[in-house]
Amino acid sequence: MNKKNTLDKPEFSAGLLHPKYWGVWLGFGFLALIVNILPYAVLLKIGRGVGSLGIKIGKSRAKIAKRNLELAFPNMSAKEIDDMVEENFKNTGMALIETGITWFWPTWRFKRILIAKDIDELQKHQDAGKGVLLCCVHALNLEITARAFAVLGLPGYGAYRPHTNPAYEFIQYRGRTRNGNQLIYRRDLKQMVRVLRQGHRLFYLPDQDYGHNKSVFVPFFAVKEACTTTGTRILASTSKSAIVPGSGFRNPQGKYEIIADKSIEQDFPHKDEDAAAAYMNKFVEEIIMRAPEQWMWLHKRFKSLPDHSLTNSRYQ
Repeated sequence: MNKKNTLDKPEFSAGLLHPKYWGVWLGFGFLALIVNILPYAVLLKIGRGVGSLGIKIGKSRAKIAKRNLELAFPNMSAKEIDDMVEENFKNTGMALIETGITWFWPTWRFKRILIAKDIDELQKHQDAGKGVLLCCVHALNLEITARAFAVLGLPGYGAYRPHTNPAYEFIQYRGRTRNGNQLIYRRDLKQMVRVLRQGHRLFYLPDQDYGHNKSVFVPFFAVKEACTTTGTRILASTSKSAIVPGSGFRNPQGKYEIIADKSIEQDFPHKDEDAAAAYMNKFVEEIIMRAPEQWMWLHKRFKSLPDHSLTNSRYQ
């Protein structure tokens, strides 16, 4: 990949060994140790156990997840919602372990937990030299999904916000660039368009509420006015790239099923930002429903309303 498109790789310096960073080194060192010495089945139990503990101490987040589900699925019973929240927290705990797996497992071991269920669409575009806006979602195992595509020979560029702690950033940058993935500053729209025009893949996540800027209010699940980014239309229309929904959820056997769906840019309503956002939301919904318990319901997905003065009123 073209190095000029990417963020500068943080270099190691003696300053990173200052005592104020020891907690970061010890924490990630311990995580790297346990994910490498323990079998996956044990790691899964540990991760889900951490999540079970989290629901007891993270009551405010549990309340957010519950409210999101009530808004998105008004026909879901109270027990179904409570069960989903509990499962979501268990998967949130597992996300910590999955981050360790992604950042610290050797490639040969990482490959063992992947199932390339359908990636032919991306291979087709790669062979044709066409850029792809690979639209994924904030699955709790997103770190694994991003590395999985790279391990399968389809690395991409990810939008990235550097961490303010330099030791954390040193570790995180290397973890997220395994097997050829690269990083672009999350607000650098010009670079995103450039890599797409150059025929690369750009990981893009259009599923959260990013606020009113460059957003419209369109249906998302049962919510008729959900704040939705117009970024998909901006990037795809400007770069003339393909648009491919993608996912990587964990199945009951503990394997991660990597999927790249068929391209959707031909029917994508490029000239109408409301229609384009609503169109993309339908595919986002389909992806989430493959494993809804593994999506990030702890985020306030419906916090913004068309009337700025009512922001967050859905959670009060």
